[in-house]
Amino acid sequence: MTAPDMTAPNMSKAPTELAEEVREQVKDKKSYLGVIDRLNKASVDKHWEAYADIPWDAPEFQVDPDDPRWVLPPFDRLGETEWYRSQPPEIQSQIGLWRVATAMKIGLQFENLLKRGLLNYAYRLPNGRPEFRYVYHETTEECHHGMMFQEFVNRTGMPIKGMPRALSAVAQVAPWIPLVNTELFFVFVLGGEDPIDYVQRKSLKGGHIKHPLEETIMKIHIAEEARHISFARHYLRHRVPNMPPVRRRILGAATPVILGVMARIMLSPPGPMVRHFGIPKDVVREAYKNPAARAEITASVGKIRDLMAELGLINRRNKQIWKAMGIWDTPQVRGAATKTAGKPAKAA
Repeated sequence: MTAPDMTAPNMSKAPTELAEEVREQVKDKKSYLGVIDRLNKASVDKHWEAYADIPWDAPEFQVDPDDPRWVLPPFDRLGETEWYRSQPPEIQSQIGLWRVATAMKIGLQFENLLKRGLLNYAYRLPNGRPEFRYVYHETTEECHHGMMFQEFVNRTGMPIKGMPRALSAVAQVAPWIPLVNTELFFVFVLGGEDPIDYVQRKSLKGGHIKHPLEETIMKIHIAEEARHISFARHYLRHRVPNMPPVRRRILGAATPVILGVMARIMLSPPGPMVRHFGIPKDVVREAYKNPAARAEITASVGKIRDLMAELGLINRRNKQIWKAMGIWDTPQVRGAATKTAGKPAKAA
């Protein structure tokens, strides 16, 4: 089989720069609709397909577990331990690849929950609602993310499990949240997307991604997730100011719990990896239960924490929940939320 031409059109579509989310003040319904229009247009103009835009069979894209390019980056705390540095080079590479593959497996599992939730949300939208089209754009893009993540996992040949079984069972509730509280659902969306986006951007900007397949997948994911994150943020900016006080209090209390759990799922070492490579418990504690590791988790939810402060959802009481979940830091508030005109919007 002939390897794909790396200058072919499919590769020319690969993002060359890290995309940024659309950030605008949603002062009224008109500006909110304008954001959705721009996101819809962007999804039409620039999108990627898992099996059309990634040259899986190109020689340089092949996955070898012993490839030194999989060695853990410096900011992965395990990579800084004496235990890890003392391992043979091929074991260091295999551990690094396991971490990458696990992140992708958890990502596709989360996006599976996300897609089902988005479709439950769209199912009840009335005719003419602009969110319907964007939700379907996002669902289509998430389908391609799931395919490219699973294809990558398959090519590692490793027994990657993803989420812990108990947590996966509890997570099946998530797709039904939009039927009860759409604002809470989009907090869940950000809780899954922001921490991994934080890590991926940091990896690429720091030059830590060495393998071209991982780099291509990551760039595609970041480019499209920038739109998904933008939609979730603007949806909350549009809706939260008009929420009844009781629902606002519930959202304010639930948010740090969701973020604390989601960030740890995305950034903590997977149990199967620890057992497979026989990583000692004291090494895991040294790597992931220290001030630097906790600061990394806190930083990974920084944008959402800032948004919650902007929306007035952090108060003296629920601030204690943020601290208890280990994700508190002083928010960097860019501007006060502005209520949209008219009556409070009903939950959709």
